[in-house]
Amino acid sequence: MVPDQSQLTVSLYKMFSIPTLLTLARIALIPVFVICFYLPVSWSNEATLAIFLIAAFTDWLDGFLARVLNQASRFGAFLDPVADKLMVAVALVLLVQENPTIWMAIPAAIIIGREIAVSALREWMAEIGESANVAVSMVGKIKTTAQMVAISMLLYHEPLKEFMVYETGLVLMYVAAGLTFWSMVLYLKAARHSFHK
Repeated sequence: MVPDQSQLTVSLYKMFSIPTLLTLARIALIPVFVICFYLPVSWSNEATLAIFLIAAFTDWLDGFLARVLNQASRFGAFLDPVADKLMVAVALVLLVQENPTIWMAIPAAIIIGREIAVSALREWMAEIGESANVAVSMVGKIKTTAQMVAISMLLYHEPLKEFMVYETGLVLMYVAAGLTFWSMVLYLKAARHSFHK
């Protein structure tokens, strides 16, 4: 059955609603973020941090608008976590490249590895009709907050008077990595009964 013009218009409206356009804009910011990171100017860290914070704000804003405007869609639900993971993964890769030490590589690898594992788990659970069993937990939300604060500090990296921004950011990165690992364990525990079906 071929959808009529009104059905097609509604589908396009849902697919390219304001929240979804914000999510697409967040993805479009990624190459700008990379370019700013490598700019040979003294203010590149401020510009990079600003872009990262704008992306983090739009992450909150698109979810808020989707609820308030009743514009939630399957496409938006798919795209939103993809945009988040892309920005975080790119930021972590850039930070490891800037400081190629084991101390930076370990938490970055844990965070990126967890995102891949949990994304695969969610996809598999959705295929077998049990996606509700791997809903976002409170630990995951705390992890995301710690992760965003840590990455923001590491991107800025300049000390603020006596406050050691980079060192604090690195400590928070390990906190985020620990919470990341624990949230993955919780996801696996929630889904464990499905492994035996």
